[in-house]
Amino acid sequence: MSSSEAPKTWLSQDAHDRLQAELDELIANRPAVSAEINARREEGDLRENGGYHAAREEQSRQEGRILYLKEFLRNSEIGEVQASDTITAGSVVTIYFDDDQSDTETFLLGSREISSTTKLTVYSPESALGKAILGARPGQTVTYTAPSGADIKVTVVEFGPFEG
Repeated sequence: MSSSEAPKTWLSQDAHDRLQAELDELIANRPAVSAEINARREEGDLRENGGYHAAREEQSRQEGRILYLKEFLRNSEIGEVQASDTITAGSVVTIYFDDDQSDTETFLLGSREISSTTKLTVYSPESALGKAILGARPGQTVTYTAPSGADIKVTVVEFGPFEG
């Protein structure tokens, strides 16, 4: 899927700023990581140089994160969730499981990248639960198949926009 075909992800301004700051920090840290690799390379035999290999692995991890964040931010929409009478990405949703109204869960339906900006559990709209409740209304019951293969029935209690 090319970036022009990738689905847009809703982000609050705060979440976008936090991810952009992480990206900027990773990019600014590139020279330090390269210097660490060069310093470890000068220690001698690369076949048995654990410090060198660890530095290379860290560089690879950081470069992967940089690429991911660039693409993620490029494919995100920033702003407030528009009011809707059905559940959309960016909604805070309360559901109960099966027919047990005391077994409730409240969560944010949105990008997992914003999970560090909230104490709420975050479920992706692409998850099995997310797909099942997108477009649902309070009082509506939906069934979805969990990754374990079990069919799970949930009823929407209420939902509203994520306030950040």
